[in-house]
Amino acid sequence: MDIRDLLREDIMIMDLHATDKAGAIKEMVTQYAKSGIITDAALYEQDILKREAESTTGIGDGIAMPHAKDAAVSQAAVLFAKSSQGVDYDALDGQPVHLFFMIAAPAGADNTHLAALSALSSLLIDPQLVAQLKAATTATEVQHLFSAAQEAKDAKEAAETAAATTAQPTGDQPFIVAVTACPTGIAHTYMAEAALKETAEKMGVAIKVETNGSEGVKHKLTAQDIDRAVGVIVAADKKVEMNRFAGKHLLNRPVIDGIKKPQELIDATLAQSAPVFAGDGSASADETAGDTKTLWNRIYQDLMNGVSNMLPFVVGGGIIMALSFIFEQFAGKTSLWFTFTNSLGNYAFSFLVPVLAAYIAMSIGDRPALMPGFVGGWMATLATASIVKTDNAAGFLGGLVAGFVAGWLVVGLKRLFAGFPHSLDGLKTILLYPVIGLALIGLFMFFIVNPIFAAINGALINWLEGMGTGNAVLVGVILAAMMSIDMGGPFNKAAYTFAIGVYSASNYTDGRWMAAVMVGGMIPPLAIAIASTFFPQKFTSNERQSGLSNYVLGLTFITEGAIPFAATDPVHVIGSSVLGSAIAGGLTQLFKVNVPAPHGGIVALALTNQKLGFLVSLVVGAVVAGLVLGIWRPKAKSQA
Repeated sequence: MDIRDLLREDIMIMDLHATDKAGAIKEMVTQYAKSGIITDAALYEQDILKREAESTTGIGDGIAMPHAKDAAVSQAAVLFAKSSQGVDYDALDGQPVHLFFMIAAPAGADNTHLAALSALSSLLIDPQLVAQLKAATTATEVQHLFSAAQEAKDAKEAAETAAATTAQPTGDQPFIVAVTACPTGIAHTYMAEAALKETAEKMGVAIKVETNGSEGVKHKLTAQDIDRAVGVIVAADKKVEMNRFAGKHLLNRPVIDGIKKPQELIDATLAQSAPVFAGDGSASADETAGDTKTLWNRIYQDLMNGVSNMLPFVVGGGIIMALSFIFEQFAGKTSLWFTFTNSLGNYAFSFLVPVLAAYIAMSIGDRPALMPGFVGGWMATLATASIVKTDNAAGFLGGLVAGFVAGWLVVGLKRLFAGFPHSLDGLKTILLYPVIGLALIGLFMFFIVNPIFAAINGALINWLEGMGTGNAVLVGVILAAMMSIDMGGPFNKAAYTFAIGVYSASNYTDGRWMAAVMVGGMIPPLAIAIASTFFPQKFTSNERQSGLSNYVLGLTFITEGAIPFAATDPVHVIGSSVLGSAIAGGLTQLFKVNVPAPHGGIVALALTNQKLGFLVSLVVGAVVAGLVLGIWRPKAKSQA
């Protein structure tokens, strides 16, 4: 596909007016919405901002490539925008961004479309093209520049293919292999590929680069490629298949280093200064030298891996459970409608702790840690799986510990067996890790974790049961406020995790904190919906349209609907949301509302013991937050 098929002249912005990152994104999203390329500006902008939260797409040299792939996109497109004064976009090099390429990818985008995006990414590596684009004054000129660059690139690649020189070392020419990958697999993956290949060519080094993008794996490295390579570069921000590189010097860096520091990576690989990868997801003792993550970042990443894989069980089981109680009211508790749906919801809930522990463990120790983590998590749910006889299980807290312990036990086993001959690698994976890992996690849970956390759970339950109204209100205020502080971030997840822990410890009956958490999480989108409805002058036309969708998002307990607004106006949106959520959370405890379901939003109303209390808490919190936001927020600069 010719890049001009995506880079349309009629949607280009040759004079971007925005002066900051949020404004630039808003202006480009608005242009997409006007052209009909996206059907839901709020959804697309939300996904753009989510991607920016992972890492900036301002890659340096005055270029930014914001991108999102979602259902709001009706057709694939690349929007080119140019800012003469430059925009502070939090770029990696700290310099203003002048050239923007906003990539819109449909949810079902095919390989041809992604190949064109790859072509765009690789073209932008050329500094001459970038300089010409910065000097361009018309959309037609931009189109011609890309057309000429694409034709030159195609001719060069055709010549290389004909000469069979790609990834084929000649004589004493060194040969290396690389893998590039980014979370969305749209832009950075291919830009890193292009930068590594272009730099390697200039250095006289043969290279083969495998890309792990949205279209899947391309240019997959073969066993022969890996065997003859001097070393391996992995420039990735997500997990890639690693065991195949066992025994090779491996440099593991973020994908942005592949774009910005290709020569540094290639030099280090040629010098074989990177540690030798040991296989089975582990490395030699000094491999962590290339890891730039802090200890807290690693712990948080491992925890979120468990929570994200657990959430489908929470949401599916919670909503099915809520429906079962609705069926009970109309058909009775002996009806098949109730018994089937109620049992199905309970089946899903029974996997919450095991899945949480399993995927925490897998994030730490890779696939060999999955089974020990799963069994450790399951043991945490059983009151009998302990040397101490008790009516309480270790529960959610014990499952968290089980996941981390299982993961690091397997990492320790990998270190222990690192000196084994490579011919025994299969034996380690098939026999040693499963048997020893299971035995160790079983002993640890039975003799240490379960007795300790069963006692903690028992004390927690007794404390909660004896808690006075004043203390309960205070806890409800704190938990609900945490749901609005970062709207899906660490504070939000911590509050939700605590409520889930109490809920599971009570055998899925005590939903008092779930009431505070659920109502607190519903407030931010509802506040935005109310404020944009009754204070329209404080919002742009696009924001007012997006605000309407937040009624639905808020009522269904999807806090993330407020993220686009919080990103562009954090002080007013977050401040008012926290206030409203805190009030609502305190009211749920004052009214003694119990929501025995971990999700559902307004659907969970059918389960509450205090339906009026639930509604009053929600309405009061949402109205207070909406009024504060509407009064406090300054008038929108543009109503267009």
